Amino acid sequence: MTLGKFVSFALAAVILAGCGGSSKDQRAASYCPPPLTVQDAQSLTRFKDGAGRDPRDVMFEASLVNAGTKCQLSRNRMEVDVILRIAVNAGPSVGTGVTRVPFFVRVIDGNGGVVQGSDQYADYKISAASPRGLSQEEMAVTLPFSNLTDLGGYRIAVGLKPSQQELEYNRRSGAR
Repeated sequence: MTLGKFVSFALAAVILAGCGGSSKDQRAASYCPPPLTVQDAQSLTRFKDGAGRDPRDVMFEASLVNAGTKCQLSRNRMEVDVILRIAVNAGPSVGTGVTRVPFFVRVIDGNGGVVQGSDQYADYKISAASPRGLSQEEMAVTLPFSNLTDLGGYRIAVGLKPSQQELEYNRRSGAR
């Protein structure tokens, strides 16, 4: 092998070695908890005020399209970015202004207790003329641990946050 070929081969090996990511990144990925979408909180149908509950009374329908996590390990903690994609469609009774879709993220420990949580809103400008919206919402949470195996006890629950009436509507209509 000539010196030029050796240098080219060595340079290529160094570049490829950098592509694999560090062992810290690989450990973070292997312990990163995937989000669990709460079954009754995958969709939300909001009606205009009043007693009407037929399709003409729908202000908007929203659904949790996708959820994921990205993690980074630090000393005795894992930083988790929870990423939600939420879609919204205007209904016949859509109002003017901003449409706010409530959602939540909860961190649950190995005993089933909520150790962290947050309620947020995804805001959209939808109307009859522009009836659809899609957003990506991100929330950061921190998972403390003393040993990497502690991370296996955490779960992250996500979903839209329907009112009690909207939840009952979801259950009656079979919306998932």
